[in-house]
Amino acid sequence: MNTRVEPDRLQEILGESMRDLARGDAAAALRRLSSVAETRAREPMVQLHIALAHKLRGDTSAEAAALEVALTSDPYFYPALLQKGTLLERLGQPRAAARVFRNVLKIMPEQDKRNPSLQRALEHAEVAVNANQQQLSDFLDRELGALRAAHASENLGRFDESVQVMLGRKKAYVPEPVMFHFTQLPAIQFHDNALFPWIAELEAATDRIRDEIVPVIAASHHEFRPYINYPPGAPLNQWRELDKSQRWSTFFLWQNGARVDENCARCPATTTLLEGLPLAGVPGFSPNVMFSCLDPRTHIPAHTGDTNTRLVVHLPLIVPPRCTFRVGNETREWRYGKAWVFDDTIEHEARNDSDELRVLLIFDVWNPLLTPGERELVAKLVNDVADFYQESG
Repeated sequence: MNTRVEPDRLQEILGESMRDLARGDAAAALRRLSSVAETRAREPMVQLHIALAHKLRGDTSAEAAALEVALTSDPYFYPALLQKGTLLERLGQPRAAARVFRNVLKIMPEQDKRNPSLQRALEHAEVAVNANQQQLSDFLDRELGALRAAHASENLGRFDESVQVMLGRKKAYVPEPVMFHFTQLPAIQFHDNALFPWIAELEAATDRIRDEIVPVIAASHHEFRPYINYPPGAPLNQWRELDKSQRWSTFFLWQNGARVDENCARCPATTTLLEGLPLAGVPGFSPNVMFSCLDPRTHIPAHTGDTNTRLVVHLPLIVPPRCTFRVGNETREWRYGKAWVFDDTIEHEARNDSDELRVLLIFDVWNPLLTPGERELVAKLVNDVADFYQESG
């Protein structure tokens, strides 16, 4: 006897079984599904309907068995995973249920998350996951409290961030350089200023640096260059709003490795100080040293830089309130005269939500973990790649 079920007939049976379940008739649904149970037993949707019928009958063992068959056939069949989560809750296992729900939320395609028929189930899953994460957080606070207090003199920022990532409250970001990724360098969003002994000298010179750039801005701000300046026909993506705009403008002291003598002459104390710092020297590419002006109510969208072989320094000079900077999962406010060093190959963005101009001194330095030989090789490599493409036109 041929018991093969055509796809159209299968969909019809599944639809009829759902109507049976909606009427509360689990027996009728199971009878219908039995007609395809042999030939389409591995079909995840068939097993899900069987599980729903057993749920209606109150047979949790049979419900669990059907869900197991469905998920053995397709471990990523999220309707069955959602059902498994609710079953675990009914069985008094909320923590196991939350882990299942968390996996569902990770694997579901975004378009399916917008499916109205799944909204209640997804909202329930999110509530369960958040409640479980809060309970886990409270538990860890109690369990780790004494040990953390014993190490209070240490900087535990990395550990705390790792816990937040584990709890799903922060995202772990990785370097995404546009040009060159130097492997085996740690992905650090904001570096410890203690690694850069010259930071103190830089911060101490803040007033002198500010006193040099303020009159330049007053006299020549309209001549500053837009930082974003793409050629015609280039894809603008997130830069459409700022392309060729004075809202983010710059006054370069060094640009692509070349000293801008005219501008340096207008800021002699700043130039002298910078000449004594370990600027990332790559002929034709770096250092880049500039005063960066961001207009009121302006947002620099998320982006990444060229290479993690160099790091970027910010020294805030004019910083009204509500000016923020995010690198990866950490957002900070600039404070006058307080410098920081960050890896710009990790996604970052800036905001000036004030009604005043924001001004920084920005420059790039070598990543201190590179050896002198590695620095020379990086500089040669970058120029060799440029020459290769220059020769090919």
